[in-house]
Amino acid sequence: MSAPQEPTEEQLLEALRRVKVDDVLLQTVATLVNLAGQKLTVPEAKDPAEAKKAIDAARAMLPLLREDVAGQIKDALSQVQMIYV
Repeated sequence: MSAPQEPTEEQLLEALRRVKVDDVLLQTVATLVNLAGQKLTVPEAKDPAEAKKAIDAARAMLPLLREDVAGQIKDALSQVQMIYV
């Protein structure tokens, strides 16, 4: 079995050309909301200060999201904020 080959510079550049900022923003905000939820509800990971940072960061990024996905994220963020309080 041979080791996996490293991608070429051309392949990396092509991958970067395909990445959309909107997709990265959505993934990042969703990750922050999920992380905040984990920091509030999982006993082994409980850390309200970290949850607040994640909530604040997600709230700051919300205006940058496309309107068609922002509503779903707002709903999830609202749920996490209710758990926080």
